[in-house]
Amino acid sequence: MPHSGFPVTVSVPLEAAGQRLDRYLAAQLPGTSRARIQQLIAEHHVLLNGSSAKSSLKLKAGDCVSILGDPQPRPLRAMAEDIPLDVLYEDEDLIIVNKPAGMMVHAGAGATDDARNRGTLVNALLHRSSQLSVLGGEDRPGIVHRLDKATSGIILVARNDAAHRNLARQFSARAVKKRYIALVRGWPQRTSGTINSPVQRDAVRRTRMTTRGAKGRSAITHYEVRERIDSSYGKFALLEVQIETGRTHQIRVHMASIGHPVVGDTLYGAAAVLRSSPSRSPSRLTPGAPQEQDLRLDRNFLHAAAIEFSHPRTGKPLGFAAPLPQVLIEFLEKLGSVRRL
Repeated sequence: MPHSGFPVTVSVPLEAAGQRLDRYLAAQLPGTSRARIQQLIAEHHVLLNGSSAKSSLKLKAGDCVSILGDPQPRPLRAMAEDIPLDVLYEDEDLIIVNKPAGMMVHAGAGATDDARNRGTLVNALLHRSSQLSVLGGEDRPGIVHRLDKATSGIILVARNDAAHRNLARQFSARAVKKRYIALVRGWPQRTSGTINSPVQRDAVRRTRMTTRGAKGRSAITHYEVRERIDSSYGKFALLEVQIETGRTHQIRVHMASIGHPVVGDTLYGAAAVLRSSPSRSPSRLTPGAPQEQDLRLDRNFLHAAAIEFSHPRTGKPLGFAAPLPQVLIEFLEKLGSVRRL
């Protein structure tokens, strides 16, 4: 199968019958990762007999497979965009930003060039300042650490290479203290606890991380229950979380591993919709009371609330805090929470 001139359509030969769609395409497109092929299939850029299909679908002889776009994605790039930022602090070495949920830190995966490259924190930073460290590469200027797209809160940006090196050393030495607020499903057995489970990429679902496997990197998460909520939608726990390491999806995968996924985090098993149970609802005791509506949270209930570190130039201890976003406060109120963090 050629690597140019897309879209292209091929007929599945008899000897390929019974193969999975993604495996067949991986064999036909040398140099294209299976993960990239699965991404193309998930984004409906691969059609089987004119329709979308799953990666695991088994092929039949004579099936018509169409690839609608070049399987090699265009390079990621950072571009200045006029996007408002909530800047908590700024000097010649640092910028401290309160990132909103829904914003990617830097360019990443996406179905279109705009989805991959636009609307990022990096793009907003480039519009605000031409002075950012370059140690992270051209597509990640200033970025010392990251937050997931669906997570809000404090992120630390380096404005020059010396600051970047110093902050990276502090992160590596676990000298940076980060505090998160999370709402999880269910009640942990203990009021506080530590999860010390190595984290690695899931070999099957590449968008996920997992604590199951022998090749994981050390990951340590401490949590403390601040409130136990017993609502008509079920039981929830409001947690204060601190992490010693900064692995991809660390808090999310750790909480899911002990049976308490972060609310809104459907990737790790949280429900997309919270439905009220009549047997648990106080309204069932009040004739004529309105029926409680389903609840949705179109983000993860995870917020990077505070950070402490030493200034990279002066060594002075610094600390910053970002309040819980209003959408999360309102969500807690709907569950009947009385605690404010």
